[in-house]
Amino acid sequence: MARIYFVYGMLLFAITMLPVALVFFIIRHAANERVASIVIQRGFQIWMGIYMPLIFCPVRHKGREHFQKGKNYVVTLNHNTLADVPVSSPGIPGPNRTLAKVELSKIPIFGYIYASGSILLTRSDAQSRKDSIPQMIEALNKGLHLCLFPEGTRNKTDLPLARFYDGAFKVAIAAQKPIIPGLIFGTKAILHPHKKFWAWPHKIEMHFLPPIETTGLVASDTDTLKQEVFEVMKDYYVTNHHLV
Repeated sequence: MARIYFVYGMLLFAITMLPVALVFFIIRHAANERVASIVIQRGFQIWMGIYMPLIFCPVRHKGREHFQKGKNYVVTLNHNTLADVPVSSPGIPGPNRTLAKVELSKIPIFGYIYASGSILLTRSDAQSRKDSIPQMIEALNKGLHLCLFPEGTRNKTDLPLARFYDGAFKVAIAAQKPIIPGLIFGTKAILHPHKKFWAWPHKIEMHFLPPIETTGLVASDTDTLKQEVFEVMKDYYVTNHHLV
């Protein structure tokens, strides 16, 4: 049954993806960057608002009131499975950019949609990682949120969180933007980290926590800020994951 459900979910994803790709293609070529970002974000939200209930994985959000109107943030999320990807960026209230693996942008049709709201990165390339920093700062300076997974890749361990990398915190300090920690619950039950072509429906929750300010911090504060965010996210996950 889990394999049948996996095929159902993938087929439905492909079918619903086609009109979204067409709309994104038109918008990216007919509108300025700011308008395109707003429309693309709304498109993601509508698409996932239809798709996720159809695969019996309703998404509930908590803590969106922490996003103040007129301000933008670096949003740091935990990363358990690929099921985090379709709910992370659409779950943030407002246009945003995410850091994404360039390999996924090469998938036909989906890659075009994926790249529309992303800053592409080759993880194994030190220069690519370095080049992504000013691109992320530029996105923040344009008033967009950043949606980042500081663990860098999926957490396949039994620990609440894998270790964090510095990038998200360097960018937040450089741009002097606050960080909103966020936790995604339920996606590990949908896609098992060690089983292929296997999926099972489960509800998802995204919880956003109060912002952590970076005003006045400098580059040498990166490790302290990273550890503070890590502890806040870990404590919240440990306290709440069994309730979801």
